[in-house]
Amino acid sequence: MTSYSELLDNGRIKAGRFSAKQVEDCLRIAHRDLETARTVMKASAEWAFNIAYNAMHQAGRAFMFHAGYRTVGEGHHATVVRFLELGLGPGFEDTLAIMDRMRRKRNRATYDMVGTIPRSDADEAVEIAKEFVTEITRRVQPS
Repeated sequence: MTSYSELLDNGRIKAGRFSAKQVEDCLRIAHRDLETARTVMKASAEWAFNIAYNAMHQAGRAFMFHAGYRTVGEGHHATVVRFLELGLGPGFEDTLAIMDRMRRKRNRATYDMVGTIPRSDADEAVEIAKEFVTEITRRVQPS
């Protein structure tokens, strides 16, 4: 069993009971966002990037709910990434490092300045998000 004591002790997550529907709703959002990111790509690489990141974030939330936790307090997005680092363990370091960079880049593009995300970054983000959402979906679906 994975220890989330660091996040619990710091008040960043809270244990709870979450329904299969809550997990499934997050996954539905993630899959919807993957399709939306592809659709939006021609109009705005930045929004496609943001939406691809959101697909990963929603899949991460599904993983958290499936494990019986939710974020609390400030920094929800960073907390989801840290939870995933602890919960997914070895083999996901590269993907989660990319997700964390996407999180920071998305924040700058959304709140600070236009033109920070080229089409190539958005294309890569959509592909990484697709792989990640597929893997999280596989992990949280009942056997």
